[in-house]
Amino acid sequence: MHVFMNQTELNQSDRCVYFSCSERSASPVIYVLLYVCATAVVLLTVCGNLLVIVSVLHFKQLHTPTNMLLFSLAMSDCLIGALVMPTVLIRAIESCWIFDKGYCIRHLMIAYVLTGLSIYNIALIAVDRYLALSNPFFYINTISRRTMSIVVFSNWCASLVYNISLCYFNGNFSSSVICPGDCYLFLNEVWSVIDLVITFIFPCSVIIILYTGVFVIAKKHATAIRELNNHTRPETQKITSHSMKSERKAAKVLGILVSVFLVCLLPYFIYSLLGDLIELQPETFLEVGIVLYLNSTINPVIYALFYPWFRRCIKLILTLQIFQTDSAFINILS
Repeated sequence: MHVFMNQTELNQSDRCVYFSCSERSASPVIYVLLYVCATAVVLLTVCGNLLVIVSVLHFKQLHTPTNMLLFSLAMSDCLIGALVMPTVLIRAIESCWIFDKGYCIRHLMIAYVLTGLSIYNIALIAVDRYLALSNPFFYINTISRRTMSIVVFSNWCASLVYNISLCYFNGNFSSSVICPGDCYLFLNEVWSVIDLVITFIFPCSVIIILYTGVFVIAKKHATAIRELNNHTRPETQKITSHSMKSERKAAKVLGILVSVFLVCLLPYFIYSLLGDLIELQPETFLEVGIVLYLNSTINPVIYALFYPWFRRCIKLILTLQIFQTDSAFINILS
């Protein structure tokens, strides 16, 4: 989690006093219950996204450019569930950082890279849907699975390079991330602005602008198709109506995915921005960070609620039918 707070405002000793450990006051029963709930959330996140990953990899009908982006998003969400959420939830339950300095550095690096990946995966989904609706002939002729694979790979590489640069050029990374009882990275003034633009303002602007365009275009297409259907035969009308409904449903589901992501993302960045204006409360900042990570848990639930093909995939995976001969060619979209 990035903290948009100037490193020059607090010296090292002040920061360490500011983020001191608090004693655990919860009863043993509540304490155990919290760990049970945390474990359930982590398992739901990892298993839910693994189902998406296996579905897209196994079934041939799902080998589409758009699903390559869903695969990349599921990969980053699964890794967040496996590598980031356990540590964050333990930190929240214990009200203290109980791990060493080296693990703090590794945790921050992994969290930064995967969070950035999720943000830009969502932005790429918005770009993909906008191109598919605004210029379908260009999209079909240009955006192939190979092209999208290159885009996804470049996104992962760019996130890794950027976050390594952020930590390296921000100053002495190893001495600024850890205080007794907590683990935060304080960005200097320049990198605070750079990081705000790169990880929040730019991708969120792309998401909001393009998805606004997606729904405007979808509405125009729906109007045009309705007018066309009034002058065509019933057979043609049925085909075009089905195509229209499919495109609108795809835009709707991905729109819900994007909207939920923004709802989870905004509290974190709003609180980060207000950190220099109000007294920064580490516990509150940790809570909004958890809300951000919970988006990785919610995404597979959205697929299960709105994608019939995903529910069919879950059934085939859980009943082990995917191990049957030619199971990859099962028609799951009908």
